[in-house]
Parts: sequence; C-alpha cells; structure tokens
Amino acid sequence: MSEMVADLFLSVDGFAAGSRSPGYFGYGGPELERWIQDEMERGYLSVMGRRTYELLSSLPEEARDESWERMAHAPTVVFSRTLNDVSWPGATLNRNDVVDEVPALKARSAGDVRTIGSLSLARRLLVAGRLDRLRLMVFPLIVGETGREPFFAQLGDVALELVSETVLDGRVVLLDYRPAGAPPYAS
Repeated sequence: MSEMVADLFLSVDGFAAGSRSPGYFGYGGPELERWIQDEMERGYLSVMGRRTYELLSSLPEEARDESWERMAHAPTVVFSRTLNDVSWPGATLNRNDVVDEVPALKARSAGDVRTIGSLSLARRLLVAGRLDRLRLMVFPLIVGETGREPFFAQLGDVALELVSETVLDGRVVLLDYRPAGAPPYAS
C-alpha cells in the first residue's frame, strides 16, 4: 500500500531556510547526496503546493542541474486554486483540496506519494491525519536570528513514533516518524 510521506529539510530549531543560508544550510556531503539520489530513483508520485512549484520552476537556467531535470519530468501533482497551468512535462494541476485528494492519489500510485519541502501542504496533511510518515532531515545549526519558514510554529500537539534514525556525513540526522495521534498527556 502506498504511503503519504513528507520529507522536510530543517535546522535544529525547525526552520526550512535561513536568510543567509545556502542550499542544505551549507552542510551538503556525499552521503546526503547519495540519499537524495537514491530517493529520486525510487518510484513515487510527488505532490507540491503552488509556492514550492513556483520557486522550483523559476530557478534560473544555470541552477537547473540533472536533479532539477529529473524532478521536472517526474510525475507531480501541483495543488493550487490560483495557477492556470503548470509547465513541467511531468506535472499536472489539481485545484481540489489536497487533504481530500490524498486517498485517491495513494490508491492509484504504484509507489509512495511524497511531498518535498511544501511546508503548508505537509502541515495540512499532518493535522488532517493524512500523513503516514514525516521524515525530518535535521541540519546541525540553529538559525534563530535569520530563520525563515518555521515548520512547527502553527501546529498543535502531535505524538510521533520513531521508525528509524540515520546520521549522514557524520552531522546531518534523518529522523523517520509515523504520526501517533495525541500525545500521552492528552488522554
């Protein structure tokens, strides 16, 4: 059975970016690159929101590497009520609510359904109970002063069950969780 998976790259304090931070917060490495490559080679359906799609599709030509090309051609559903079309060869536009659409996407997908970096989409799916796995790639820095795009700021209390943990390049930690409902103190 397909799962709905959210992959998020975050600082220790939960930010997806810092105003001065380069890609991967400056902590790229061979194991991280291999993990990204391996994940891209697995069959999956990608879902993303309008902001993530617009950001990625507007990258300048010199920033469009082999990974970008693979992503643009991979099966992708962009959820937006304001876009009129999408230009990526592998993308389709869906104007419906992502929370309502996930069960159908999972049912017809040969692999997992994944969102990479679409924070508001991942939040909505987590709150609605539609997320099967939350994978956090945690980079070893705090960007309290320059942090942008906090993932956890608007979420309620949610318990998580740790499925696995992996350290990449001796410094980046991948935490794979399953949502586990209400925290133990909520009952």
